[in-house]
Amino acid sequence: MHPIPELTPLLKQLRLSGILDSLEARNREAIDRKLAFTEFLSLLIHDEVARRDNKKLSLRLRRANFRSQKTLEGFDFDRLPGLNRAAVHDLATCRFIDEKVAVLIAGPCGTGKSHLAQALGHAAARLGHDVLFATQTQLLASLRQAAAVGTYDRRFQYLARLPLLIIDDFGLKPLRSPDDEDFHDLIAERYERVATVLTSNLDFPEWGEAFPGNKMIGAATLDRLRHGAYKIILDGESYRDPDAAKTLKTKLAKETKITQS
Repeated sequence: MHPIPELTPLLKQLRLSGILDSLEARNREAIDRKLAFTEFLSLLIHDEVARRDNKKLSLRLRRANFRSQKTLEGFDFDRLPGLNRAAVHDLATCRFIDEKVAVLIAGPCGTGKSHLAQALGHAAARLGHDVLFATQTQLLASLRQAAAVGTYDRRFQYLARLPLLIIDDFGLKPLRSPDDEDFHDLIAERYERVATVLTSNLDFPEWGEAFPGNKMIGAATLDRLRHGAYKIILDGESYRDPDAAKTLKTKLAKETKITQS
């Protein structure tokens, strides 16, 4: 009698139904390779662990709210010859998360700041860290919405405890009361407890301009962010430069023509 139909309800009861996905194939492999029972069992267990890890990773990536699948493998370093690749790859080990410090990324529009920030987030998720990616506007809007329905404390604590919070477009819009106070309180709560990544179009000396209504709060916030932080400056042509796009299209057209000839 074939044992798999009999095993199916038992594996489901034990919450091991994922084993069914590879059981037939592993059974044939065990027969063909004349594997011992313990070797066969080891293959099944490794399959189940891998399946659960992939399921957890998919959930972390979904919760992270990334705009797209921006990874370090897809980052175009050639457009940024002044960028230290080794330093970026070192950051992708996510040692900064264990150090509980910030990564501050500055540069003009279109140089890849959001891509790099999300790539670090992807690396963190693959290593098992919970991540959230949000623009400054989205982040503060979520706190205002939570306050409106009486769940501000719960939302604040969730954001304060996340192992990695990525805040995109810092300073794109000036922080005014009460947003500047909320932002300061969040950064202060995360300081030396968890890691934060910020991107900004502003040069580092200009970051204080994000707090036009309260310079003192701005100074206190930035002092915490800068302490022990890693700083990255992206200086190169914009990915979204219309002229660059035209050049790329022309190049692709030429390559296609050569391929076809």
